[in-house]
Amino acid sequence: MKQWLDRVTGRFTMYRTVTLLLLAITVNGFIVSFAGQLFYKPLELLVSGAVAVAVSMLGSWLFALLFRSTAHLESALITGLLLFIILEPSLEPLQLLAIAIAAVVASASKYLLAWRGRHIFNPAAIGALAVTVPVLTYGVWWVGSPFILPVVAIGAFIVLYRTRRLEMGVAFLVVVLIVYAVRWSLTGQGALEGFEAALLSAPFVFFAGFMLSEPLTMPPLKKQQLGYAVTIALLASLSFHVGPVYSSPQLALVVGNLVAFFFGQRRGIRLELVTKKQLTPATWEFSFSPSRPVRFTPGQYMELTVPHAKSDAKGLRRVFSISSAPGALITFALKVSGEVSSFKRALLDLEPGSGVKGTLVAGDFVLPAPGTPILLVAGGIGITPFASQLAHDKGIGVERDVVVAYAVSDPAELAYSDLLKASGARVIIAAPTKPPRLPKGWVYAGPRLTGEVLTEHVPDLAARRSFISGPPSLVNALRVTLRGLGVRRVTTDYFSGY
Repeated sequence: MKQWLDRVTGRFTMYRTVTLLLLAITVNGFIVSFAGQLFYKPLELLVSGAVAVAVSMLGSWLFALLFRSTAHLESALITGLLLFIILEPSLEPLQLLAIAIAAVVASASKYLLAWRGRHIFNPAAIGALAVTVPVLTYGVWWVGSPFILPVVAIGAFIVLYRTRRLEMGVAFLVVVLIVYAVRWSLTGQGALEGFEAALLSAPFVFFAGFMLSEPLTMPPLKKQQLGYAVTIALLASLSFHVGPVYSSPQLALVVGNLVAFFFGQRRGIRLELVTKKQLTPATWEFSFSPSRPVRFTPGQYMELTVPHAKSDAKGLRRVFSISSAPGALITFALKVSGEVSSFKRALLDLEPGSGVKGTLVAGDFVLPAPGTPILLVAGGIGITPFASQLAHDKGIGVERDVVVAYAVSDPAELAYSDLLKASGARVIIAAPTKPPRLPKGWVYAGPRLTGEVLTEHVPDLAARRSFISGPPSLVNALRVTLRGLGVRRVTTDYFSGY
C-alpha cells in the first residue's frame, strides 16, 4: 500500500499536487452549492474565486517585476485558491474589493514581509488577516462542511503523507478536538458535540493539510514542528480577542509563523556555480559558492530555485540533500537517467559563474552523538546525505562505529567511493553484478539488500541506530525489514518535493 501511495503521490511536485487537490475541493464546493447544501451560491463562488486567483497571479507577476525576481505563478495560483476558500464569497463590490486587497497583500508579503529574500508569513494567512481584522470581509472557510469533508480529508491526507507531516497534522487535530471537547462540555453540550463541531462545521482538517503544512514558514526540525502544531492548534481552537483582533485560524497561523521565524535558516542565499563534474555515468555533482555562510547540520537538505523557460510539471524548485561537509562550498549531486525534467536540464546547462537561489534549509536526518553504533543504508543517489556526514566526521576527527550498506542499479553507479574508503566505514555493496574491484574490507552481498543480507553482514544489527536514504520503495521496504529484525531506532530521509 505504501509503495502504491508513494508511486501515485510522487508523480507531481508538491506545488502541482496541492494545486490539483485545491481545484478538486473547489469543484466539490460548486457541486455542493448547486445541490443547495452550501450557504453560498455558485455565482458567488465563481466570481469570488476568479477575483482571488486573477489578482493573486497578477500581483505575483507585478511584484516579481518590481523586485527583479521571477514570478512563481503556480505558487500564486495556490495562494489565490486558498484566499477564495478562506474569505466569504460574495457578489458585493466592496467584499470583492476586500478579496482583491487580500490577494495583493499576500503577493506583497513575499517581498515586503520578508527577511533577506525569505518570506516570514504564510501569504494566504497574512492576506486574509489584513482584511478580516478591520472587518472588510469575513473569514468563513466555507470548506467547513460535512458535504465537503470527504474530499478535504483525502486531500489533506495526501499532502501530509507526501510531505511526511502526518504526525504534525495529527498532533494539531488531536489538540483541537481536546479543546473543543472541553469547551463544549463546559457549556453543557457534551464532548461528542464538540468533536462534531470541530470536524464537521469547522475548517480544521483543511487547515491541517493545506495551511499548517506550508514548508517555507514552519520550523526546520521535527520536534519544533510538533510544538508549532500544538501552539497553532491552541490559538485556533480557543475563543479570545485582544481589542479588535479576534481569534481565527489565520491569526493562529500568522502568530505561529512569527514564532517559527526564529528557528533555522531564515534567508535566501545566492549560490554561484563553481564546478560541475560527472561522478558516475548517471550522477553529476554541482559545487556552489554561497553569497553568505550557510548554517546546516550534515544530513540536512536545501531547496534550490533554478529559473528557466518552459518548465514542466516538476517546476522551478527542488530540494536536494547537501553532499558536502559544512564549509566554504556547498555541493549537491543528482542522478540523470531516462527522461530528464526541465529543472535537471536547466541545472546541467549551467556554466561556472551562473547563479541559483537557495532557500529552505531543513531536515532531521542527522546523526546522533559519537559513541552510538550506526548503520547507514543508501539506495542510489541516497548516498548524498551520508557523504556529507562522513566527510564532516573525517574533517573534525570524529570516529564512529559505522557500517554503510549501499545498493546501486549498476556497479558503475557507486558514487563517492573514495570518500567512503577514506572514512574507514565498513561497506556492504548490493548490485546486480559484483564490482570488478572493491577496496579492502568492502563486501559484495549480492543483487539486493534483504533482511538475510543485513543479518549476515551486520550481526549486531539490533544494537545499531539505522538511517535509510534513497527511493521511497527501498526506504519503505527496508524500514519494515529493519523493524522486523529488532532495530528500534530507524530514521528515514525524505523530500517534500516542494
